[in-house]
Amino acid sequence: MVKVGIDTLAIYSSHYVFELAALARARGMDPDKYHVGLGQRTMSVPPPGEDIVTMAANAGWQALQDIDVNEIEMLLFATESGIDQSKAAGIYVHELLGLPPRCRVVELKQACYGATAALQLSLPFLRENTDKKILLIASDNARYGLNTPGESSQGCGAVAMVLSAFPRVLAFESEYGLVTENVMDFWRPNYLREALVEGKYSSKLYLSMFEKTWAQYTALSGRGFVDHAYYCYHTPVPRLVEKAHQSLVRQTGFGHLPAEVLKQQIDFSLEYGRRIGNSYTASLYVGLASLLDLAPENLANKRVGFYSYGSGCVAEYFSGIIQRDYQKALHTAFHQQGFTARKYLDYDEYVEFYSFQYAEDGSLQEIPAHETGLFRLVKLDQHKRIYEKTGLHLVASSDLSSTEPHAVKAKGLI
Repeated sequence: MVKVGIDTLAIYSSHYVFELAALARARGMDPDKYHVGLGQRTMSVPPPGEDIVTMAANAGWQALQDIDVNEIEMLLFATESGIDQSKAAGIYVHELLGLPPRCRVVELKQACYGATAALQLSLPFLRENTDKKILLIASDNARYGLNTPGESSQGCGAVAMVLSAFPRVLAFESEYGLVTENVMDFWRPNYLREALVEGKYSSKLYLSMFEKTWAQYTALSGRGFVDHAYYCYHTPVPRLVEKAHQSLVRQTGFGHLPAEVLKQQIDFSLEYGRRIGNSYTASLYVGLASLLDLAPENLANKRVGFYSYGSGCVAEYFSGIIQRDYQKALHTAFHQQGFTARKYLDYDEYVEFYSFQYAEDGSLQEIPAHETGLFRLVKLDQHKRIYEKTGLHLVASSDLSSTEPHAVKAKGLI
């Protein structure tokens, strides 16, 4: 069977970050409630002008650096922070990245499972079309409300993955465990800006769906705990992942293993999430990027187990093999630069960013300029979102290949 999987991937998050210790002080709480109880220390906060489109475009731009965009046959955009009930957010990204006109673009939604759904739908296509590639982007802004129980587990981020046959980074295996149940643990009606969540119930479902999907996966694949070198989990908060992995260890009879061994199996995948916070559809694959970038050993030929959970709910367990030359296709320096350059917000700045309201009456609204990477939302006008590039950039020969000027491109690029 033809290998299919991730040829390259890049992540992007906001240039602004808020310490949970500062949130704890503002809420009159012990910081350990967040640092220990959640396993979280900081969360990314999007400024005005940064949304799922700009984050997606920034991640996508980096992921496409050595890719011929004319080979991109589809752009699949997974999100649960949709900006339009009809138009896919990926249409904006398609233009910002200069992708070819012959390209399917669609938006997928099922809570935090959306990116995995897009991934699994992509793999059969790539086996049949080995000369094509798919750009899969997951981008979200996790938002719960000021002074609510979910406030400390907010965050934002995007991951862009170029999927292909004969991938350089990771090849997915064909077996998977899959469960769908109609539950109400997390949802956001059209008339609300913030999600509604039953936190304890959702955590319980996360763990029970993990057991069910793992059981299916192992029965179909014949693989067990020791067949996987590392584990990546959807990460609402890191502490929940630690509980899930501890549960797996107990159930599979490996509780006798040294704690440091079990910790190593998940810790590298959690580090970026500890800095970003929840990124919904992106979080599982942010974890993969974290593992690939930070694990000190060469991961070639190592098997990684993946647990994807989307509230509401759909859950899936699957696996992949890291490829021999994966390190040559990573964007580690880009990721590290992004973390290093972040600005720490004080509490008042955090509230100001959070409370910014986009016009909903069709009037012209110029969006204040903040650091948003290569792209930003510059204004709303007649209910239309207008994006632009923020400045000049070294353009690879395959990037922005369209010969016609686009309204979204900054002067100097065209």
